[in-house]
Amino acid sequence: MRQSRTEGYPEFAAARAGHLYRSACLLTGGDTHLAEDLVQEALGRVYLRWGRISRLDNPAGYAQTVLTRTFLAHQRRHSSRRERATDVLPELPAPDPAGDTPLRLTLLEALGRLSAKDRAVVVLRYWEDRSIEETAAALNTSSAAVRTRCVRALARLRLFLGDTVGEYATP
Repeated sequence: MRQSRTEGYPEFAAARAGHLYRSACLLTGGDTHLAEDLVQEALGRVYLRWGRISRLDNPAGYAQTVLTRTFLAHQRRHSSRRERATDVLPELPAPDPAGDTPLRLTLLEALGRLSAKDRAVVVLRYWEDRSIEETAAALNTSSAAVRTRCVRALARLRLFLGDTVGEYATP
């Protein structure tokens, strides 16, 4: 019985871990160590319910929701301890051969300046390409709240980024 309950989980975890890690890096503003911890915790939570989750239409979406909620819970628990050893972002693994590393670092820095919930909304809507309704369900909030957070978060990103993004755009 134990074997059938976890059947398919190792393959699922191996296939989704990289994508979850990239999402976690964006959520944490480039903190790769915290991103690894969040992915481990999220995959552990998915494992505990794998018998039920494996029968869902979109177990990957469920895992992403678990990751996002794990991140938000972590932010609530540690909101008073926002201590970082350095203000320099670590180099992300496997840089894109197209050479967009400066743009990535600029965007990660800007994302890191958003509040945790704003960052979660931006990552879910624009990195995960989720609808407003899917984002609202993942964050356990209303669609109107997601729309409002999107507008405000994008405005703050534009404020943070100013004209710096334009210098990386290709003509």
